[in-house]
Formats: sequence, structure tokens, C-alpha cells
Amino acid sequence: MDDTKFGFEELQVWQKAVEFACRVIQMTGDIETDRKHFRLIENCEAAATSIAVNIAEGKGRYSKKEFVQYLYIARGSLFETITALIIFERSAWISKEQLNEMKQMGSEIGKMLISLIKSIKTNV
Repeated sequence: MDDTKFGFEELQVWQKAVEFACRVIQMTGDIETDRKHFRLIENCEAAATSIAVNIAEGKGRYSKKEFVQYLYIARGSLFETITALIIFERSAWISKEQLNEMKQMGSEIGKMLISLIKSIKTNV
């Protein structure tokens, strides 16, 4: 078995972002709604996965400045996901408890992103 790892896989924030995306996908998979709302659900899933994807893409760039830019994009995707989940909760598609769980996970990821950004900026 090949145990090859990419550098981004070592980042704890990337690991948390993958866990967050998987949780969002599981949650949205349980939503019972009209077909006309599938686009909203797909957008939420795309935003949730975009967090980890942008962390990984940024890590693969050649400059720290580019990496930081991708981390900011990841943070924006996090905020987009939380906003969609707030809308879902207000539409009674997910529970208040589910929203709070995701907000808690999101808050932790957001703090980790800012810490990583600050760390990179001070080491440039």
C-alpha cells in the first residue's frame, strides 16, 4: 500500500475542513425539499468543500503570498457555508442543534485559518 502524502494533508486546518465538508454533505443529504431548491443545497456543498480545496491549492503554490490569498478564499467559503446553513435552519431544513454544531466547527476552522495566515505573514 502506498502511503504517499501531500504537504497539505499534514495541516490540521485542512483535516478539520475535510471533516467539516463531509459533515455538511451528510447533513444536506438528509434534507427533504422540493426539487427547485437543489441548487441551494449544491451551492452549500460546493462552498463547504471549497474550504479544504482552497487550503490544499494554496499549499501547492510557489509563494507564501499566494498561499495566504487562498487561505483568505477558504475563509470566505467558510462564511458562505455558514450563511447557507443559517438559511437552511430558518427554512426548517436543519435543526438549531445541527446549525450550532456546524457554527462551532466553523468557528474553530476560522480561527485556525487566521492563525495560519498570521504565521505565514510573520515568516515572509
